[in-house]
Amino acid sequence: MIKTKITSLVVIGLILGAGLWLYGNIDDDVMTTKTDSQTTKTVKQAKTDSQTTKAVKQAKSLSQQYQYKEAKSVLSGHKGTTVDHLKKSINKQQSKLVTWDDPTKISHLFYHSLIVDPGKAFSSKQAQGYKDYMATIDEFMPMLNQLYDNGYVLINFKDIISIDKQGKVTFKPVKLPEGKKPLIISQDDVNYYEYMKNSGFADKLVVNKQGDVKNQYTNNGQKKIGDYDMVPIIDTFIKKHPDFSYGGSKGVIAETGYNGVLGYRSSKSQYGDTKKTHREAKKATKVANAMKKEGWQFASHSWGHINMTTASVDDIKKDTALWQKEVQPIVGKTPVLIFPFGADIGSFTNYTNDNAKYTYLKSSGFSIFDNVDASQTSWGQLTNDYYRNARINVDGIRLHETMTGENTVLNDFFNTKDFYHRDK
Repeated sequence: MIKTKITSLVVIGLILGAGLWLYGNIDDDVMTTKTDSQTTKTVKQAKTDSQTTKAVKQAKSLSQQYQYKEAKSVLSGHKGTTVDHLKKSINKQQSKLVTWDDPTKISHLFYHSLIVDPGKAFSSKQAQGYKDYMATIDEFMPMLNQLYDNGYVLINFKDIISIDKQGKVTFKPVKLPEGKKPLIISQDDVNYYEYMKNSGFADKLVVNKQGDVKNQYTNNGQKKIGDYDMVPIIDTFIKKHPDFSYGGSKGVIAETGYNGVLGYRSSKSQYGDTKKTHREAKKATKVANAMKKEGWQFASHSWGHINMTTASVDDIKKDTALWQKEVQPIVGKTPVLIFPFGADIGSFTNYTNDNAKYTYLKSSGFSIFDNVDASQTSWGQLTNDYYRNARINVDGIRLHETMTGENTVLNDFFNTKDFYHRDK
């Protein structure tokens, strides 16, 4: 009897022990599950907070460049005090926007390659040409600062012109805060021609290790990489002043082809169809792609820098065919034609289909045409078939005339007296 009681007690003890052990493990599992759930919740919350922070940063960047609709779209679905404040700020800015919907009121300044070393340029064989048609970096920088201070905002033709598959041209309004004004800046002959070598200009455009577009400049045999012409100078400026750009837009780059593109000797008709010209074209394409990604737009400046006023239709056809063969594969298709010398294919009245040069160029894909007119701050002409826009030259001739009072059109953009000292 005693033995049976002892055995029963042992069994009961084992059962109770197992129950306690099982209870303890069940409790651990429950606690573990609770901990895992809390961790998951914390991770999700951290992820949500991180996404909101990223969205706020992106929305601020978009609104700085006047892309308010896109900024609000980025904030959609995010909550919080910061988000609410930003939305309120964006709505307030949107309520005070001024609409620029007049195609005749788009100002356009243009430059040639900027002079890095005036001492070399103005003492070279091409000195008079450089003095007449170029500006120096030391002149360009204060111009840029004053354009910014005076409320100008960079746009390009993609922002204001839409062209459908049938070739119909439509003007797209630009909306900016009160006091801000749209401005197109373009640069001719960004080819770094052979005759410019060792004359105080950059050699070419390159993509550096960080993926930024810069210039190579050679000084006394030493090659340097930096901001030695308009493209990298404006890129750097907009990084510091993002509100100088409308939606990331920069300027318009006018390319010829007879000496190659962007400083690369890529012309097969000029230098031969060789491995070297293929390599040069590949390098130029890399630079062009990087520039387009950064908001630059390309334009044709003809292949041979021909005067289209005096050139025959056949000459224009031959030249355009070369541009399409040697330049277009590098910079891509473009609807923009910037006339060399500002030499238009018609008067300031509308183009008509009786104009054989116009009908050919239109059939070749060009719908935006740029001449030169420094008699007024802006000029434009819009039809269903094309948009014409006049550019104002900013060079030695125009700056000198501004100083003497002979032409004052640049006074609306900057104060030339603050930086122009060539005549002294």
